[in-house]
Amino acid sequence: MDREIPKKEILMRKRKSLIKVAAVILVAIIAVVCVMQAFMSSVYMRDLAVSDVDKGTIEVSITASGRVTAFDEIINSPVSTRILEVLTQEGDSVNVGTVLMRLDLDKAETDYQNAADQSEMQRLEMSKLKVNNTTQLNSLEMQVKVSEMKVNRLATNVRNERYLDSLGSGTTDKVREAELSYKTALLELEQLRQQLGNERRMKHADEKLKSLECDISDKNLGNMRRTLADAQIRSPRKAVVTYINNNMGAMVNQGEKVAVVSDLSHFKVEASIADAYSEQLGIGGRVIVRIGSDKLEGSIASITPTSKDGTINFTVRLDNPSHKRLRAGLKTDVYVMNSVKDNVLRIKNGSYYIGQGDYELFVFDGDGELRKQKVKLGDSNYDYVEVISGLKPGDRVVVSDMKEYKGKNKLKVKK
Repeated sequence: MDREIPKKEILMRKRKSLIKVAAVILVAIIAVVCVMQAFMSSVYMRDLAVSDVDKGTIEVSITASGRVTAFDEIINSPVSTRILEVLTQEGDSVNVGTVLMRLDLDKAETDYQNAADQSEMQRLEMSKLKVNNTTQLNSLEMQVKVSEMKVNRLATNVRNERYLDSLGSGTTDKVREAELSYKTALLELEQLRQQLGNERRMKHADEKLKSLECDISDKNLGNMRRTLADAQIRSPRKAVVTYINNNMGAMVNQGEKVAVVSDLSHFKVEASIADAYSEQLGIGGRVIVRIGSDKLEGSIASITPTSKDGTINFTVRLDNPSHKRLRAGLKTDVYVMNSVKDNVLRIKNGSYYIGQGDYELFVFDGDGELRKQKVKLGDSNYDYVEVISGLKPGDRVVVSDMKEYKGKNKLKVKK
């Protein structure tokens, strides 16, 4: 007969079976994990640009594209004339004051001489007017003095007649006659004084008018002198001739371009930005121009008044226009400073950032691996990007280009 197995032994057998099954499952899980680890995408630490999330200040900027250009100076003809001689050619290096071409200035010089003669005539007429005015005013002043003496004498006669009349030696008629003469002389004196005052004001106005005419004549003469000097077509700076009208004998109108010189030692930046940001641009606004790792400061010098193809163009004047990294035609990133945000979460700027919005960035976890995380980013400048949500202070974020790992959620980091 079969012997009944004790319950204790049955329980032990079940435990052993369960332990074996659990061991097999654990080994399988470990194997799966090992296989997953073996097949997990990996990246070398040396290939990553990493930024710590911290709090700080962001001087917000808007980004524009720019191109370095040399300082071109257009030289226009100051007068309507013809070209007599061309002394330089395109590509020539010239110094300050180098004569580029000669213009026919006979008419301009004649006009200047006529203007000089006219100015001298104005000066002589001014001197003559002053002499005549002085003579006439002196004559009136003398008449006033004579009239004052006459009034004083008649006043004395009135007092004498009144005294004689009080003694009985005079008559009332003589007193009245003396008083009438005195009052008449007073009116004549007052009339002369008013005439003298009016004459002074009129003479002063005449002299002021004549002086103004002389000043206008002198200004016109000065303008003609400068025009004549400008007609000597010279280089205003040390530069290279990039254009010159070499048609000798050709007529040129006043204001017509005859030459262009480019200063290849001083540069500026021609930039463009979407017209949606036009209200954030202003003359004198602070600008940072980035060339590689170098940052050059400058300011907005001019802004085009109209939009073209959805963009606004503006010119940046650099604080150091002779920086060693500047080359004509070099493309640059231009950051127009807009506002300041204090005490905000931020990470370093990089090629990953293309504007405000939602991003998926790789963040280091505690196991030395990278995990993809949704992050919302805000404003930026040339150094930092504002973190709105998705990260906390102390997080380490990959800020290099990770496009090739777009489909991965985890990455293994190799030393």
